[in-house]
Amino acid sequence: MPYVEPLSDVRTKLADFFNSLLVFMLAAALLVSCGVVGSPVAPDTVGVAVTIEEQKRRDALEAQQRKAATEVGEEEAREADPALQGQDVNLPPLRPVGTR
Repeated sequence: MPYVEPLSDVRTKLADFFNSLLVFMLAAALLVSCGVVGSPVAPDTVGVAVTIEEQKRRDALEAQQRKAATEVGEEEAREADPALQGQDVNLPPLRPVGTR
């Protein structure tokens, strides 16, 4: 009768092979990805100076809109501004009153 390895020994060798293969693949993935920064960012879209310039442009635009609104008239400006609509509505309290 020929020699046959027990099934548990074959599974152990197969498991060892796949475990070492997994470790190798993880190590290779970490080695390849180490030091990767990403795509470069244009210098005109980052930094404090760019943020300040955007805020100045936004403030100038808001000032122009306010000036145009005052020229049109205060009453018409209130009707045109949706943020001011519904400000006189009484809202219910945040917590129910009289419940335990």
